[in-house]
Amino acid sequence: MKGKVQMNKLEKSWILYDVGNSAFTMMVSTVIPIYFKNLAKTAGIGNAQSTAYWGYATSLATMIVAILGPVLGSVGDMRGFKKPLFVGFLAVGAAGCLGLSLPLGWIAFLVIFVIAKSGYSGSLIFYDAMLPDVAAEDRVDEISAQGYAWGYIGSCIPFVASLALILTAGKTGLGSANATALSFVVTAAWWLLCTVPLLRGYRQVYALENAGRPVRDSVSRLWHTITHIRENRDIFTFLLAFFLYIDGVYTIIDMATSYGKDVGISDNDLLMALLLTQVVAFPCSILFARLTKKAKATRLISLAILGYLAIALFALQLDKAWEFWFLAVCVAVFQGGIQALSRSYFSRIIPKENSNEFFGLLDIFGKGAAFFGTLLMSILTQLTGHSRYGVLGIAVLFLAGFLAFRYHVKTSGGARTDAAQG
Repeated sequence: MKGKVQMNKLEKSWILYDVGNSAFTMMVSTVIPIYFKNLAKTAGIGNAQSTAYWGYATSLATMIVAILGPVLGSVGDMRGFKKPLFVGFLAVGAAGCLGLSLPLGWIAFLVIFVIAKSGYSGSLIFYDAMLPDVAAEDRVDEISAQGYAWGYIGSCIPFVASLALILTAGKTGLGSANATALSFVVTAAWWLLCTVPLLRGYRQVYALENAGRPVRDSVSRLWHTITHIRENRDIFTFLLAFFLYIDGVYTIIDMATSYGKDVGISDNDLLMALLLTQVVAFPCSILFARLTKKAKATRLISLAILGYLAIALFALQLDKAWEFWFLAVCVAVFQGGIQALSRSYFSRIIPKENSNEFFGLLDIFGKGAAFFGTLLMSILTQLTGHSRYGVLGIAVLFLAGFLAFRYHVKTSGGARTDAAQG
């Protein structure tokens, strides 16, 4: 893991958690929705209906974290609380991932999935808020992007192992269901093992002192921040733009496989194309980090939003396997960059001692966006009987997100932050 500057042990440990949790993300984008849709099909549920149910479950998971995250994130700003809360959500996520391996009906499977996804998403609030503790301000773009990059390529290791189990299930005698269940166990084990170095090495640097009433004080502080957020124009306008464009990004991550099945792409093509996404995303994420040395982060984020808008428009007519493969590569080009630069850009415009609190707010907008995006796609799909109309709604969100982000740059401190970056 070398860039132009040698990374220290703590930075590598922080990046390694991305390698671990990205294995679960990969399963959520590939094997889990395919397995669910096959369970639903066996129960006599049609493709459009199962896509809608999958979207509702994903929306519920994001809403749970959007409600709990801000308060617990604010508590995490208190000295001594960030790491235990991180571990708690990690444990829920990993246990839920293991639970998916149980022989379940489609409804029970969705319930366990919501628990696993909630734990995973909750852990990211505290993980993202660790970034100011882990990296100096002039290195946050690089380290944030390296996290996504190594997460993409590292997640391929357990995924390839899982894919081998599933694709050879007939020859080995495991059977498809048992092989898929075992892949969930492999993913949970990988996730936990990759977290160990961070748990050993992380120490909270920026923190608020605990006055003995952590929850009450945190709720009071969070309420003050929310009610006065409009006074901080830089943060407020960015969060509004982020809500719109990240909405589309998260929805594509969560719904791409389900949409691919609806338009007739085979399971094998879906799995292999999304594996290619991870491989291509690795160098592209690092490229975005390198480009921040020469180009403004705000311009790179704008470019990525426009790239996603083009992807959503192209997906409207998708009906061939090669088109899905092409879109998978296009998504890979922008996915890591837009998430990494959004995370690092936000870390520069917030007060470091309140990083958990503000990343909790970011999570409100991010998870709220993911809830709204998947819910929008599910409703449009269910009402029209085809998921193409849901994708059209996502394209509109990207357009609105681009316009809102350019407004943020023009009217707030985006230019000053870019100057500080360079």
